Amino acid sequence: MHIILCFFLDQPAFSLLALCCSRIVMPLSVEEFQVAQMYMVMKMQQQNTNSTEGVEVLENKPFEDEEIGKGQYTLKIYRLQSKAPAWLSKFAPADALVMQEEAWNAYPRRSSWILIIVFWVFDVFQCLYFTRFILTIETIHAADCGLSENVHGLTKEQLATRQVETLAIASDTRDYWSYIIGASNFDFSQFQSARTGRGPLLDGWQEQCDPVMTAYKLVTIDVPYWGFGSKLEQALLAGEKALFLESHRNCFGWIDEWFGMNVDMMRDLEKQSDSSLNEKLGRPGLVENGVESDGRLEGAGAKDLVRVPES
Repeated sequence: MHIILCFFLDQPAFSLLALCCSRIVMPLSVEEFQVAQMYMVMKMQQQNTNSTEGVEVLENKPFEDEEIGKGQYTLKIYRLQSKAPAWLSKFAPADALVMQEEAWNAYPRRSSWILIIVFWVFDVFQCLYFTRFILTIETIHAADCGLSENVHGLTKEQLATRQVETLAIASDTRDYWSYIIGASNFDFSQFQSARTGRGPLLDGWQEQCDPVMTAYKLVTIDVPYWGFGSKLEQALLAGEKALFLESHRNCFGWIDEWFGMNVDMMRDLEKQSDSSLNEKLGRPGLVENGVESDGRLEGAGAKDLVRVPES
């Protein structure tokens, strides 16, 4: 598996804005990936939540939108104090890495610009301490092998200035953020699924694999703070890159645990998992009726930031 990361930087007088485009090829169908991702999110949240930090789920409910279609909306609070870089913890309090995430997951979604079924996800992150900070991730999961060059509809200027980096997810390369996020021990050059027979992932597997799909990600980050904004921006991008790598490795590495399940089964497990996470943190129960929780961070409506590619 590979990620291709592309950077477009724009640094006006009072803002540091970065766009990072990535593509992640997976040996799964789009339909399988939806289940795999739900399972992976639940398991990684459980692994990283204890009585003092982790993931609190405030809302998890269906939504319907004229442009996006039908899908699932979630509102979560991430308390990640132990994962803060040492330099950040020197001048920022413990809640500097308390993040709110709003996410819209829509599937399936058809568009005239790509003649295949896609699974669309939009995430918006805001920070309790750095109130002007915002990070968004728009992901399009498409049934191809990573050859669609501009699924997010970037401008010619952005495409002309982007820098491309290719990372092999199946490799055993590790860096600082890999250890902070947590790194699995899968060796995909030797791995083979007992239930599906898929694997190992050897050189060139992307062109030969069936089924195959790609997660196309567009990360936008704005850290408008003089002095440390650029450093915080780069740290967050590196952290996201490590998280992309680890989460997609786990989607395939755990295939024998989730294969054969469907979305309805996963939704039932999701409710149990969400309640369990909140209990670990000693937080109120999950909000499912649409009533806003007191835990919500204040700010502009994040849904207004949803960016749908033009047809």
